[in-house]
Amino acid sequence: MSAGKPFDLCRVPVGSAIREALESLDASALGIVIVEDRSGRVFGTLTDGDIRRALLRGATLDSRVDDAAKRNFVSVTVDARRAEVLDLMQSRWLSQLPIVDADGHLIGLHTLHEVLGATPRPNWAVVMAGGRGERLRPLTDTIPKPMIHVAGRPILERIILHLVGFGIRRIFLAVNYKAEIIQAHFGDGAKLGCAIEYLREQRPLGTGGALSLLPAVPPDPVLVLNGDLLTQFDVGSLIAFHQRGRFAVTVGLHEYSHTIPFGVVDLDGDRIVQMREKPSKLWLTNAGIYMIEPSVVARVPTASDYPMPALVEECLERGEPVGGFRVEADWIDVGRQDELERARGQV
Repeated sequence: MSAGKPFDLCRVPVGSAIREALESLDASALGIVIVEDRSGRVFGTLTDGDIRRALLRGATLDSRVDDAAKRNFVSVTVDARRAEVLDLMQSRWLSQLPIVDADGHLIGLHTLHEVLGATPRPNWAVVMAGGRGERLRPLTDTIPKPMIHVAGRPILERIILHLVGFGIRRIFLAVNYKAEIIQAHFGDGAKLGCAIEYLREQRPLGTGGALSLLPAVPPDPVLVLNGDLLTQFDVGSLIAFHQRGRFAVTVGLHEYSHTIPFGVVDLDGDRIVQMREKPSKLWLTNAGIYMIEPSVVARVPTASDYPMPALVEECLERGEPVGGFRVEADWIDVGRQDELERARGQV
């Protein structure tokens, strides 16, 4: 987030001349001018493109910035997460994003350079994106499940942007079903700020078998996750948890609660000793997110249908430590129709 002198230089009051806005652009080098009203609230924003378009419409350097400023500007609050900011900037093709408080006053500025400049991590990520999505047919008859849109963007693209926001720069996509659609959309990943490579399954290899297709044993713990997840989990916290615990594998865990829709009765012989109306039970379930040590990745059998739970079980049988990381953020597995509808806000 930009602050300090360059940040102050990018602000001009309503009524300023376009000439002053250009001087502000030059002085701050932030690529944006924030126009503020008399109460200090953000009135609008100006980029060099906005100024150029105003001049082409007949404005002069002495014209007021009011008419040239973009009034329907996009902004975020200070509590917006890095991944959310990156997602918004990428979807709107923004290089700058103002941060405003509840009253509309400017308190900071995100720039795309700073957001993508998150400290790069050496960890690779592998996203399992090869499934057919049978439970979502007929929707998945024409597109692979990870390419289903939620809020105007493919699920898989949201995952990749989330990883990039936490400094993951090398991402492998395990693909099989309609792989050409995925590859045509993402290419080499450059437009999303990362390097994307493809692990092409000639046949389905389960949730873990594609790890055997990696070009080499990863030099650091590798992040593995399913390609149908909508979640804002803290990647940095997961990596730190894994390293701190010296785990062979860390499994992301999500709380799942189920309410029995009836009253439940406990008996002692023929006597009722307790009645509970619609009780709920809470479980910790597999969230489809893993951190795996390189030595464990090296043991994955080659080109075999190998589920991730089998890899975890093997580690447990060998007496190797397996960690359980609680995913506290929102988490939706968009693998069933009802969950997809929930993700889209339809229920």
